[in-house]
Amino acid sequence: MANFNKVMLMGNVTRDIELRYTPKGTAVADIGLAVNRVRSGEGGERIEETTFVDVTLWGRTAEVAHQYSGKGKPLFVEGRLHMDSWDDKATGQKRSKLKVVADNIQLMGAPGGGGGGGQQSSGGGNPAPQQQGGSPAQGGAPVDDNDDIPF
Repeated sequence: MANFNKVMLMGNVTRDIELRYTPKGTAVADIGLAVNRVRSGEGGERIEETTFVDVTLWGRTAEVAHQYSGKGKPLFVEGRLHMDSWDDKATGQKRSKLKVVADNIQLMGAPGGGGGGGQQSSGGGNPAPQQQGGSPAQGGAPVDDNDDIPF
């Protein structure tokens, strides 16, 4: 039987991103993401639902999110579901929580708060401007940023 575990979310970061490092020096950040859904009720009224999702970022992805994103900023996250389990020290009971471990993020807002965006994957590197057609690594055609065409 085949298995598939893929999550794609777009929402707003709910709190400032705190970056920490493992003893081996790997960056890690836990963020909260608020994802909104608007639907119509039975009487035609507008109902807005918000779902809060915990997301863990690793490596360069965590560092980029810490540097370029923060509370209230829009963020697109691709990742996988992960069940976290631990023993509650106060009650001694076994606890668990479903969260998302990010593989890739895409910064949705420009540094000045306008449109635009950037992209970062957990593979490392600096955020690259998001281009129509994508990068060659994503199967899209390469785009020349230094285009002399006046339109």
